[in-house]
Amino acid sequence: MTDHVSGHSGVDHYLRAGYTSVRGMSSRFAAAISAWCLTHQAANGIKGHFAEIGTFQGRYFIAQALALEADERALGIDLFDWPSPATYDIFIDNCRRWGVAEDRMVVWKADSTAMSADALRGRLGSGDVRFFHIDGDHSPGPLRRDLDLALAVMHPKGLICLDDMLHPGYPFLVTTVERWLIDNPSMRLMCVIDREDIVAAPKFLICHIDAVPLYENELMRHFARYHFVLGGDALGHFCVVLTPNPRIAEVD
Repeated sequence: MTDHVSGHSGVDHYLRAGYTSVRGMSSRFAAAISAWCLTHQAANGIKGHFAEIGTFQGRYFIAQALALEADERALGIDLFDWPSPATYDIFIDNCRRWGVAEDRMVVWKADSTAMSADALRGRLGSGDVRFFHIDGDHSPGPLRRDLDLALAVMHPKGLICLDDMLHPGYPFLVTTVERWLIDNPSMRLMCVIDREDIVAAPKFLICHIDAVPLYENELMRHFARYHFVLGGDALGHFCVVLTPNPRIAEVD
């Protein structure tokens, strides 16, 4: 997967040399596309922070933190107690090893579902979150609260990224997202980043309807090799589908 590139030299070095050395389940394919979104935002004048619920040992977090601008911060939210309390120290060591500056990183050992938007903003200081990755409790109530939290701190042209969508281990989790999108009609599923295997499950990229044109065509162009040209039908509108092996199933 060395050809999955974000266009950011620091991120791409980490994706090539260090990504799989950091324990985790996020795919390099999804991490590259996500980091590209951050560089694309910066190129279009979008300023803000990165936040992640469910940081674990930092595999995906490091890639996105490296893509930020000098005055932006990366917030990692986790209880850091699984599989042991050592997870916190391992996370910090991984970030240091792969070049995430300590003054650019905020670590919050807490339950995201008990957080307020004001408290989260207080951790980051001024500015919105322009990319919010949610990989927390995979049950309906907590996911709904995490989505509401992300929306409350989100840049108008930012992205919410949801992990483990369409995962066979959580077959009905996507129904929570469907209901949330129906209840928040200004938001749209803009892109599906498909799985590489059963572990590295699909991600959804969600944004405000007005922000869709900022990403849609450029994702299809930049990742043309991985573009499933039929796209996806997402509550009656088109969404981009990027997959490592775009194809239509053959009829036997």
